[in-house]
Amino acid sequence: MTEIVNTTGRLPLAIAALALLNGVFNPWLLPQTTAAVILLAPGLLVSSAALVVYLAYLLGALTTLVVAGVPAALYERLSGGRASGFAVCLVWLAATALLTLPAAGMAALLLLG
Repeated sequence: MTEIVNTTGRLPLAIAALALLNGVFNPWLLPQTTAAVILLAPGLLVSSAALVVYLAYLLGALTTLVVAGVPAALYERLSGGRASGFAVCLVWLAATALLTLPAAGMAALLLLG
């Protein structure tokens, strides 16, 4: 485990932070994830609306992680397993950053404007 941390550094933390930012602030993702949570667990709506929103944020962050992981997995597969863990994490970070661009704009608009 420490070998993985030594080779990738803090990149997994940055990937998770960007995915969480995207899950919270993405204006395109929140309506779909909220609807998915309501459809998958209708009993939660009665108990707490805040819980539904929280689960929608988490579902959005998880969706970001999965979708951004596809280019990293393809890069690792196409390199024939010769890619280092650091390079794969950089591809994953770049894909996550690209997916987070709309959320960064919305966060800047809400927090600065």
